[in-house]
Amino acid sequence: QVQLVESGGGLVQPGGSLKLSCAASGSIFSSNTMGWYRQAPEKQRELVATITSGGSTNYYADSVKGRFTISRDNAKNTVYLQMNSLQPEDTAVYYCNAGHTVYNRDGSYFRAGASWGQGTQVTVSS
Repeated sequence: QVQLVESGGGLVQPGGSLKLSCAASGSIFSSNTMGWYRQAPEKQRELVATITSGGSTNYYADSVKGRFTISRDNAKNTVYLQMNSLQPEDTAVYYCNAGHTVYNRDGSYFRAGASWGQGTQVTVSS
C-alpha cells in the first residue's frame, strides 16, 4: 500500500505558475509509473500527466501540453508537477497516484493504483 501526500497548491493569477509535489511512502516508489489527476467541481477526475519509473516516457493531456511538466526524484520518493501559464480552467483539486503502465497491441495506458492522497487545491483567479 502506497501513502501519497500532495502539496504546493494555492491561489494564483492567470498566467502564473505553481509547482506541486507528491511525497510517496510505504511501497517501492521507483517501480511505479506516477500520475497526476485533477478534479474540478462537478466534473470527473481527469488524468493530467504521467511519468514512467525511469522518467523516460511522459504523457500529457492535450489541455496542458506545453504548459505542465511532470518529473520525479526516485531518491526522494517524490513526483512533481510544474504548472506554467495557468488559466482559470486549470482550477481543480490535484491528486497524484502510483500506478503502472500497461502495454498492449494498441499502445499503452496508465492503470491507476488504489491509493489516493488528500489532494491539493489549485485556484487560478484574478
